[in-house]
Amino acid sequence: MLTYALLGTFVTILCFHKFCSGEIPPNYTFMHEATKAPKISYYDYIVIGGGTTGIPIATSLSQNYSVLLLERGASPYGNPNITNKANFGSYFSDNSPDSPSQRFVSVDGVVNARPRVLGGGTSINAGFYSHGEARFIKEAKLKDERLIDESYQWVEKVMVFKPVLTRWHSALEGSLVEAGVAPKNGFTYDHIIGTKVGGTIFDQNGTRHTAADLLRYANPKGLCILLHATAHKILFKTKGRSRPMAYGVVYEDASGRKYRAYLKGGRMDEIILSAGALGSPQLLMLSGIGPKDQLHTHNIKPVLYHPLIGQDMVDNPLNEIFIPSPIPVAQSLVDIVGITQSGNYIEAVEGVNLIGGTASDYQGYSYEMGGFIFEKVNYPNSKGNLKLKNRNPANNPSVTFNYFKEPNDLRKCVLGVKAILTAIESKAFSKFKYANMTIQDILDLNVKMPTSFPVHANTSSSLEQYCKDNVKTIWHYHGGCQMGKVVNEDYKILGVNAVRVIDGSTLTNSPGTNPQASLLMLGRYMGVTILNKRLASDKSK
Repeated sequence: MLTYALLGTFVTILCFHKFCSGEIPPNYTFMHEATKAPKISYYDYIVIGGGTTGIPIATSLSQNYSVLLLERGASPYGNPNITNKANFGSYFSDNSPDSPSQRFVSVDGVVNARPRVLGGGTSINAGFYSHGEARFIKEAKLKDERLIDESYQWVEKVMVFKPVLTRWHSALEGSLVEAGVAPKNGFTYDHIIGTKVGGTIFDQNGTRHTAADLLRYANPKGLCILLHATAHKILFKTKGRSRPMAYGVVYEDASGRKYRAYLKGGRMDEIILSAGALGSPQLLMLSGIGPKDQLHTHNIKPVLYHPLIGQDMVDNPLNEIFIPSPIPVAQSLVDIVGITQSGNYIEAVEGVNLIGGTASDYQGYSYEMGGFIFEKVNYPNSKGNLKLKNRNPANNPSVTFNYFKEPNDLRKCVLGVKAILTAIESKAFSKFKYANMTIQDILDLNVKMPTSFPVHANTSSSLEQYCKDNVKTIWHYHGGCQMGKVVNEDYKILGVNAVRVIDGSTLTNSPGTNPQASLLMLGRYMGVTILNKRLASDKSK
């Protein structure tokens, strides 16, 4: 048992170091089912969404103030589908209301998923950890470089590891460099052009370490986490005010009982929305803040017409290629990335049923004897929107991403696929590709897989068509409450008092190759920033 002094508050932390966390679920005395909550409660801060940003925010604020963290899903601990690397992706086909992943299909027809579990995306993603680029820091308006570095380290101390590359991934690393995705940068968290090994949130035993592990930093006396607590709406005071002011939240437990949590009434008390790129704009609309047509269509009493909420929804398109291997491969998730000059991020998994297909879908081959190499288009110009389907917060809203609507996105995709095909034909990768299998054979195999549009086309006519027919998600969708349009530089909603949005919905672009590192850092950075400002204000009184 170790005792740490954090910001003047002593926090007792059991088995703090990351190498002894994971297998044994932590005993978080402040975590409860929502059914155990009092009907009415009061806090200095209410954080909605126990995910990648919500947990670092709530943990940081708990050091000196009372914080309620509402999470609509369950705990990740004790669920081997989440914690065991070998079970990655099993939840994507689980459509039960208890699944940690909630499936949705965009209007574009692409199957997607949103997290419904404590830890958010860190509980269901492929684990790759890499810092965002300088452009993200600028767009996110983060100005304290020292706090940025300290926030990354705060995360990495608990939940990030250096992967051990398999033979297949080592061959891929060499093949990308051979294909011109150079130089070879080795192991680094930094976002730099070339091919590199990044971090992973899976330890050497194959155990996943989620954002929930960061709760070891929390002050148990300052934090209350409620599981299976679905926020229904934020409450606002409007009478006699020039701007609506948030003062509470209505939420529901697993049995359908409703509760109310109120802010205590302090001058700097706040509600912080960290429900993600779907959940945050959805909840704001359900609370009466959003586009006029959305509020009127669903008979929601308007608090403030905010036309840009739900706008500028973006999803980075993913296109993958399955390559059967003549020799056995291991099972590994994303450990390396190729960052190209043309704006593509190339990643891969081996021995994993990435498409959730049946044995016959692989047409005589097997995912256990092969791997998927995929590319993500960075900074896509194509944008869509989010609209309510109904007033039930547990249901998915309607989302359109308009993949490849803008020609430059399609051009980038073609360049990314070309880079993959060049890597496949390299000397470094030759052991893991059938010698008699041509590039056209590989493309034709992939267009016959069930996730393509149209299904089971006989051949790939062009790389442009391949990109369109084969488009999928890498789960890095963002937007809906963008910085400068919906929130200001402090992440406060424009035109509203006592509410901030801090999550992927505020992003203009998905940071880095994979956003989790940047969002974890953002949560800690903003948690500390809000805390320090309040402490300074309290001290000056």
